Amino acid sequence: MAGAVIVHHHTRYKTYPGEVTGVVFFACFIASVAGCIFGYDIGLTSGLTSTDAFLIKFFPSIYEERKNTVIVNQYCKFDSQVLTLFSSSLFLSAMVAAFFAGPLTRSHGRKWTLFAGGLTYVVGACVSGVAVNFPMLLTGRILVGAGVGLSIQVAPLYISEMAPAQQRGMLNILFQLMITVGILSASMTNYLSSKIPGGWGWRIAVAFGAIPAAVIALGALVIPDTPTSLIVRGDTATARKTLLQIRGVGDVREEFDDLSAASEDAKAVASPWRELFFGGKYKPQLTFALLLPFFQQLTGINVIMFYAPVLFKTVGFKQNASLVSSVITGLVNVFSTFVAVVTADKVGRRALFLQGGTQMIISQILVGTFIGLQFGMSGTGAISEQYAMCIVLFVCVYVAGFAWSWGPMSWLIASEVFPLAVRSPAMSVTVAVNMFFTAFIGQIFLTLLCHLRFGLFYFFGAWVLLMTLFIAMLLPETKNVPVEEMAHVWKKHWFWRKFVIDTSDARSAEMRKRIALEMS
Repeated sequence: MAGAVIVHHHTRYKTYPGEVTGVVFFACFIASVAGCIFGYDIGLTSGLTSTDAFLIKFFPSIYEERKNTVIVNQYCKFDSQVLTLFSSSLFLSAMVAAFFAGPLTRSHGRKWTLFAGGLTYVVGACVSGVAVNFPMLLTGRILVGAGVGLSIQVAPLYISEMAPAQQRGMLNILFQLMITVGILSASMTNYLSSKIPGGWGWRIAVAFGAIPAAVIALGALVIPDTPTSLIVRGDTATARKTLLQIRGVGDVREEFDDLSAASEDAKAVASPWRELFFGGKYKPQLTFALLLPFFQQLTGINVIMFYAPVLFKTVGFKQNASLVSSVITGLVNVFSTFVAVVTADKVGRRALFLQGGTQMIISQILVGTFIGLQFGMSGTGAISEQYAMCIVLFVCVYVAGFAWSWGPMSWLIASEVFPLAVRSPAMSVTVAVNMFFTAFIGQIFLTLLCHLRFGLFYFFGAWVLLMTLFIAMLLPETKNVPVEEMAHVWKKHWFWRKFVIDTSDARSAEMRKRIALEMS
């Protein structure tokens, strides 16, 4: 990679001068709101699909079936593939949109892709909120999904390119923090809108998502595009000016030269998709781009967040109590994410992954055991208040572990490890895999619960054990490393170094010199 030189005995990687200026923080904050609309839809879905007025309007046969079904087995409640397919439609739409986001970010820049995502979501939320029939509802939901897909593909990318290397983790985790704020907002909106007499409160809940989406769309009009994106599209004068503005220092020549050299390397790649999958250079990074979002869904987190009201109702809570419990887990999720914000650039990515994973495994074993002791294999009986409280407690401990490990770190790693030439398509792959498995796990969760019973928590716990071992052995530490220097991380790793095809450092150094001469 361009500028890939190792300096000082104390610092393993080059550091550029710069700090988190007001412009950088504001720009990263606007981009991070993309997480809010994603989280809002995760939380909203669970409330919608357990709201009687919504079901009567759009799924009357499911409502009747549910009302007339006498539940004996506590594990086999509310299983409707049609309803879960409706929930999944948003994430499948987001998956498709993520692939369009790749070329869009490359040709039109990061900020305009953010604008397109926010605007699409606003239209979708308004259409859903006023829907009078199922086709209209589905159209709105697909537009909302497209808005989510575009926004979450570009947001972590934008933040990683804007942030100084030393604070990249903290700023990027704003995105995950906003996911948790979105989930919490949805839980509270579900709860409050369910109190509105007349049964139309769900419309407010659905349309409410247009507010954060409008913040993204309007904010995108005023924030700068990333210097990287400007250089790639040939606007070097604006890129230099923006870099000076966002770094808050008088001299950005070294960083600008490195970005320009990386841009030249990127322009030399005719087909980024072919380069990513078949070029052979990016095997380590591609492994993480595919496996991190896959593993993130197999932690079982979306099962908890998606179906928190259903889950708590299943363990014996009443309608409002289950919504309140999901608000509690939402609050835990938000506050625990601050742990990652504060520590990601200090203790590093690996330490958070490993500690959080261990905490999640223990919690899942305990939750599964508590539910198993109460309902056994038959799923019959009621749950005592003490057991219910224990379940909520350890679900919260699990959510906290996720909120400072697999939640933020999966997005952060994917956005920071790729060179510019393939960064945008790689992020599309990460988002698409995440959306596909969000939809897939959501689709099969209730069926799995019915068949695996309390063993479902052991099932997810086993996956978390596997992925924690995967991180322990195969993830190199990436904290404080500039994104354009990331190639060295893989070259030094005991396992990945044998897969890294080393491009000529001499060629890169020569290119940097040539660009510096041209610019002077």
